[in-house]
Formats: sequence, C-alpha cells, structure tokens
Amino acid sequence: MDQPLLRVKEAAHMLQVSKWTIYRWVDEGRLDATKIGGGSLRIFRSSVMALVEGSRTDPRPTESVPQLKIVPLTRRRSLKR
Repeated sequence: MDQPLLRVKEAAHMLQVSKWTIYRWVDEGRLDATKIGGGSLRIFRSSVMALVEGSRTDPRPTESVPQLKIVPLTRRRSLKR
C-alpha cells in the first residue's frame, strides 16, 4: 500500500524537479505538507497527485478528442501592381 506521506526527495523525484522546488511549492501553497518530529517535512501524496492532474496537457482517455476538419487551401490570387 502507498504511504500517504512522501519525503521531500521522493516528491521531487515523482515530479522531476529539485528538492528546492518542492520546498518553494510548499511555501507557495502549491503542495500540502506537514512537519514531523525533528522538523522533517513530509509532503502529502494526494497533493502531489492533484498537482500532476491539474498540470496535465494531454487529453484524458475518457474524453473524446475532437475530429479536425480538413479544409483545402485555395490559391492566392495574384496581386496586380
């Protein structure tokens, strides 16, 4: 079973960013985290997954991709000078 909390390094690896980016995103509120004993920071896995889902640029498999209509180009008329 997946752990609900990630170490900073694990979150950075999942998101393919540096650990410093993770710290910055926590400060900015883009990622939810908590401090545990000794001041260690742990990132909530759910916030990492939400960030990934919110940043997707590809269509979801359940969404239909609109069909593009192919329109032939017309020749440009010569401009008389």
